[in-house]
Amino acid sequence: MSDRAALVKGIRAWLVFFVVCLVLSGATAFPLVHELHWTEDLLRSLSVPRHLPGLMDWIERVRQGIDATDSRYPFVLYGTDWLAFAHLVIAVAFYGPYRDPVRNIWVVEFGMIACAGIIPLALICGPIRGIPFWWSVIDMSFGVFGVLPLYVVRRKIKRLEGLTAPAPVTPRAVAVGE
Repeated sequence: MSDRAALVKGIRAWLVFFVVCLVLSGATAFPLVHELHWTEDLLRSLSVPRHLPGLMDWIERVRQGIDATDSRYPFVLYGTDWLAFAHLVIAVAFYGPYRDPVRNIWVVEFGMIACAGIIPLALICGPIRGIPFWWSVIDMSFGVFGVLPLYVVRRKIKRLEGLTAPAPVTPRAVAVGE
């Protein structure tokens, strides 16, 4: 396998990994009410309330808030449907670099900027919305862990670009007619 083919294969593998994670992250926003009930039941069965009472208190509080919202104002949860949809749409954008990595490197760089933006969002909006700091750290980890595969992809695309770039035209080559 040529260096070019190996790079393209690696780029595509990392992009597929990133897109799968992005889709899964977004898809979890659709069944939010059921997910929280399931999560609470799972954590209780694992004795989490005994070992991590703060986590359990937070999960219970969030579940109660979501239940109350779903019961009285279900239209508010439509916002999480749009959040999920946004994840899916962003995932589709990564088809561009999958198809033509060098030409569409900007999509990867856009994704890296978006991942970086998670950190100030969590640090600013978390306290405003009453989110515990440790939960904001979990949210920020999505940006950190999201940027890692994109950084690898960007480096590979830059290497691929070096392999496929046309040779520079030198004054001697022009004069000789090469």
